[in-house]
Amino acid sequence: MSTDLVDIAGEAAPAEGSGPPAAARRLAGGRWIVFIGRRLVRLLVSLLVLVSATFAMIHLIPGDPVAAALGSSATPAMIADRTHELGLDRPLWDQYVTYLRDVVTLDFGRSISTESPVSDLILQRFPNTLRLAIPAFVLVILLALPIGLLTAVRTRGGRGRVTRGVFVGLTGLLNSIPDYVLGTLLTLIFVIGLKAFPAAGDQGAASYVLPIAALVVAPVASLSRIVRVEALKVLDAEYIRAAKARRLPTLLRYWRHVLPNMVTATLTYGSLILSGLIAGTVLVENVFGWPGVGTVITQAVVQKDYPTIQGVLLVLGAAVLLMNLIVDLALAAVDPRSRVGEL
Repeated sequence: MSTDLVDIAGEAAPAEGSGPPAAARRLAGGRWIVFIGRRLVRLLVSLLVLVSATFAMIHLIPGDPVAAALGSSATPAMIADRTHELGLDRPLWDQYVTYLRDVVTLDFGRSISTESPVSDLILQRFPNTLRLAIPAFVLVILLALPIGLLTAVRTRGGRGRVTRGVFVGLTGLLNSIPDYVLGTLLTLIFVIGLKAFPAAGDQGAASYVLPIAALVVAPVASLSRIVRVEALKVLDAEYIRAAKARRLPTLLRYWRHVLPNMVTATLTYGSLILSGLIAGTVLVENVFGWPGVGTVITQAVVQKDYPTIQGVLLVLGAAVLLMNLIVDLALAAVDPRSRVGEL
């Protein structure tokens, strides 16, 4: 047995040096600063693209957005006054510079329909959206990891064909159901039929159950399949056989050698799931009448309230970018090999 395998299988070092102590040593000091600096630059560039896209949106829409928002009863004078108030009659470059300045100060303008500050509305509603998305993401990780790992153990080496067939079929079915469709089904069964949960809105802890369930089912099914595939690769690796030959306890072997070597793919795919969860809440909130930004943006689309649409989309996009940055930093800390080209 080579020295590397002895180190990997022994109790002094995690698998392939990918554990937290090794990660801290390899990414300490200046390398961490360079890595974080590059990630922050990418975040700022992505935010600039996002801000530019939301600014362009209102100018690419056919017709006059102010006239569309005010309705057919608006007079030309009313439209002209509202256009001047919103600054839409100024040169395009001037509007863009003003928009950038306002976004930096978290000023997203005023709603065309209610004339209230969009930032106040977002500040009031966005925490409610996070109260669904963050617990849903944590629950996805906590469920998908053990489900995928246990299925990999039971189906390793061609064993458990029935288990594999049931797992693949069931996860494929659950992954294909859109969250808003599942939310509607859950409402029909548990709200209208069984009357076991509140019908809509935030009415306490019970109000979280069905929206979070609608959000997590498909991601758990999808991520558990990824975990199973990665776990099968790790379980067949030579350093795992070496650890088993040393008669390490099964749980210790999985904890110290299997999980650290499958966490890269799990976290990478998990960041995509988190982005989907934040976007998915827009639809799920409308199904369950949840007081988040999802219901706000739906009403804004119906009312053609473009400043509100811009502000909500900008905040949702920024939240996704920030969450991806956090996942990237966590991934680099757990497994520096995943970012070796950037260090």
